[in-house]
Amino acid sequence: MPLSDGDPIWFELSTPDQAAAATFYERVFGWTMRTSPVAEHGGYVLAAAADGEAVAGLMTPPPGAPPGGGWSLYLLAHDIAATLAKAGALGGRIVFGPMDIPHVGRFAVLRDPQGVPLSVMQPFAEDDARPFRQAPGAHGHAVWIELATPDPDGAFAFYGGLFGWTKEGAMPMGEMGDYAFLGAGAARPGAVMSSTLTRAPQQWNVYFLVADIDAAIATAEGNGGKLIQGPDPIPGGDYSANIVDRAGHQVGMVGPREGAA
Repeated sequence: MPLSDGDPIWFELSTPDQAAAATFYERVFGWTMRTSPVAEHGGYVLAAAADGEAVAGLMTPPPGAPPGGGWSLYLLAHDIAATLAKAGALGGRIVFGPMDIPHVGRFAVLRDPQGVPLSVMQPFAEDDARPFRQAPGAHGHAVWIELATPDPDGAFAFYGGLFGWTKEGAMPMGEMGDYAFLGAGAARPGAVMSSTLTRAPQQWNVYFLVADIDAAIATAEGNGGKLIQGPDPIPGGDYSANIVDRAGHQVGMVGPREGAA
C-alpha cells in the first residue's frame, strides 16, 4: 500500500555513545546492527528487525547539535518544500535544513506551534521497507507514536492542517485528561495526550513491538536501562511500557506478557 504524507518512515537515536547504545538495543529489541556502507553517512549505524528490514538509525550528535540527543521520528513529505511552507503557515518553525542525506532523501527538522520537534523527509526513491508496521509478529518494528503536548487541541489543529490527521475517539484518563487517538485515513498511527496533566516529557515518543514485554524490560534493566512506566494493559490484549536506556533516552515498547499467559 502506498504511503501518505505524515506516515512515520524512520526512527533515529542521537546518543553520545553509539557503540553502547547499539549493544543495548540489540539485546532489548533483538535488532541487528551494521554500519552504513555509504561513506558520506559518517559511520551511521542501521538497525534491522528480525525480518531483516531496517527500522532505525543510531548516530552521535553532529557538531553544533545539543549533546544529550534522544529518539526522533521522521514523517513522510512527498513534497518537502510545500510541507515546510504549510507548516510555517500553521505556526510551525524550521530549526534545521532542509538538506540532503546522500542516497536517502531531503529532510528538515521542525518545531510545531507547541515547541515539540519532529523531522519530515522526502525520500529520493520509494522504499519497500516499512520501519513502522502495525502487524502481528512484526517484532522490532515501530507500531505506535505518541505526542505529549501542552496543547492537545492546538496540536490536532496543526497536524490536521499539515497531514490531514483527525481525532478518532479518546480514552479518558481521569485527572490526566484524554488519550486521544490519531486518524490518518484508515490508519491509526498513534495518540495525543496532555504533557501538563500527565507530566510526561513534551515530545514525540515511539513504541517498538517486542515478543515478551516482561523479558524485554528485564533485559533493559539488566543492561543499564530503567523502567519508568508500565507494563500497563492496552486494548487488544498487549501491554505497553516505557524505559530509559543507559544514556537516559526514553523509548516505548509494546508486547504480550508471555510469562503470565
